[in-house]
Amino acid sequence: MEELLKREIQPFYSTESELLLLGDTFSLLKEIKEGTVDMIFADPPYFLSNDGITCKGGRMVSVNKGEWDKISGLSDKHQFNREWIRLCKPLLTNNGTIWISGTLHNIYSIGMALEEEGFKIINNITWQKTNPPPNLACRCFTHSTETILWAQKNDTKSKHLFNYALMKEQNGGKQMKDVWTGPLTPQREKKLGKHPTQKPLYLLKRIIEASTNINDLVLDPFCGSSTTGVAAKMLGRRYIGIDNSEDYLTLSMRRLQEDLEQ
Repeated sequence: MEELLKREIQPFYSTESELLLLGDTFSLLKEIKEGTVDMIFADPPYFLSNDGITCKGGRMVSVNKGEWDKISGLSDKHQFNREWIRLCKPLLTNNGTIWISGTLHNIYSIGMALEEEGFKIINNITWQKTNPPPNLACRCFTHSTETILWAQKNDTKSKHLFNYALMKEQNGGKQMKDVWTGPLTPQREKKLGKHPTQKPLYLLKRIIEASTNINDLVLDPFCGSSTTGVAAKMLGRRYIGIDNSEDYLTLSMRRLQEDLEQ
């Protein structure tokens, strides 16, 4: 896997099919060889750490997740999104695609950034959560969805991969719609440790199965606990994960090793 890097970099963790890199995402994206990545899944900061409150496990808790989830203003938020998306684009193969998740706090900036950086949005997936936390303020509707944008390079050479027949089969023989319904991440997927924005495994498995083939390379530039990597491994894909937190990469490594042992 280290042959996918432009120069020798000490990986945090490496196997024949997995590579975890510790450091600044913007710097490390520049070290990956261009045209080698078949699919990117990104769960970037939503920038919603604003000293508010939410409900978790029946208790009132702070929404703050860490300094990485704070931004000074709209202009800086949009510049952040444009920059990392710009760095991701040359890494994709001609037929490669990018998936980006978000909420109302960041998804509109991401959609605009994608178009500004030369991407064409294929789908706007709505992930409807069956068990969202309640709205404690009772001054608006309960936030129960997230958006996942799926995009490809906006040029004539790009022809994105979509495993249509498999998605139809998984949907009982009917075309799969762009609204996906399911629960939040279960506790059994957090037994080795927790990440505040950890996505459920079923969500990443569907994304990877829909847009890659076996042995394709999947990249997650904000990998956190590497649900993307666990799903990729289960499905026979290769994986690169990047994060600037040693604690989260240690959790990623534990999850990937546990899957290997099982």
